[in-house]
Amino acid sequence: MYRVWNFLNEYSLLLIIGAVVALIWANFDYSSYHHFVEFVIWDHAPIGHLHDGHRTLTLHYLVNDLLMALFFAIAAKEVWEAVILKNGSLRGKKAATPLFATAGGMFGPIGVYLGLALIMGSDTYSAVANGWAIPTATDIAFSYLVGRIVFGAGHPAVRFLLLLAIADDAAGLIILAIFYPSGELGPEWLLLSLFAAIAVYVFFNWLPRRMDRGNQARPNSTWVRKKLHFAPYFVAACLSWYGFMRSGLHPALGLLPIVPTLPHADRAFGLFAEAETHLHDLLNVVEHALKRPVEMILFFFGLLNAGVQFSSMGDATWLVLAGLLIGKPVGILLFGWVAAVPLKLGIPQGMRIIDLVVIGCVAAIGFTVSLFVASVAFDAGPVQDAAKMGALFSFSAAVVSIIAGKVFRVQKQNL
Repeated sequence: MYRVWNFLNEYSLLLIIGAVVALIWANFDYSSYHHFVEFVIWDHAPIGHLHDGHRTLTLHYLVNDLLMALFFAIAAKEVWEAVILKNGSLRGKKAATPLFATAGGMFGPIGVYLGLALIMGSDTYSAVANGWAIPTATDIAFSYLVGRIVFGAGHPAVRFLLLLAIADDAAGLIILAIFYPSGELGPEWLLLSLFAAIAVYVFFNWLPRRMDRGNQARPNSTWVRKKLHFAPYFVAACLSWYGFMRSGLHPALGLLPIVPTLPHADRAFGLFAEAETHLHDLLNVVEHALKRPVEMILFFFGLLNAGVQFSSMGDATWLVLAGLLIGKPVGILLFGWVAAVPLKLGIPQGMRIIDLVVIGCVAAIGFTVSLFVASVAFDAGPVQDAAKMGALFSFSAAVVSIIAGKVFRVQKQNL
């Protein structure tokens, strides 16, 4: 059972199980499913959906807006390490081509999505235009799993894919913050998040290290780590999340300002690397502690968001799918080729230009983040349900990737 749980845990299959249960439930008894999703935990609460002058905390809000903040915090941790560490994967020339490819993997889907919507008519375009960011997403966990199946664990394309997915996540967080606010903007509340982040960094990270300069025993830093541990950061995280909620930005992003304030190691072994468990800095300790709770959160996220009726398939479904299955491979190939050949930035040794097409197919698995963006891009209704169906159908990219690997004669390389 430990091995079974490990497999479920590592590859986010709990999320799939939640989504499958939701699909079955919604198609057999949509009314009871809807009542479950909108179950009221606390009316006139200090947090929750704002309506009629007061807030209501529902099960959907608890998962999507509060608990999913932990998922995005883990994603932000990987992005932060990739950028800030001396040998970070998103620094220097080695990251240039993956970053170019990431841009292509976003502009390609946007162009296909909006272009086809425009061709389908002004009414369709008006109805679906706000969902342009849905097909830009790449699900890190599932893309990594499929990438290993297609290329083999030792192929340089897997590393390239992982860098692309991390950079895609970083861009996705920015898009969510800027283009999809959760309510009327009150930017002054962001000062609370900023104050919480600065205060916890200065007093519980920078100051103890400053006081320990020249002292190898590091008594102050050790005292803070052993006696206070995560407590100050937990308080700061709560304040930051509340500031995001009141500011109108999506509260699921509320922990992002706190992630860079946590003490971190001077190296990282990479997402899904077993060696990461041997790093004992607070940032990694927190990530390891959150891993299993976040997997359970993703189960409930799938359960509460994937419950759409098959009859809800519509224009948005096919636009999301086209953006992912056409826009991703074309965009990644085009931008990756420009970076590697005309700009002479190169690609990793052992990779071919044509492998970018296969990488694009793998990166077309949008699932988790696509589903999340669909839930915030549209109000509840047929267009949102149709877009969610497109996000769920993005799993078909796994089959397309395996076929593409055969067609383009990918030579699998195992460790």
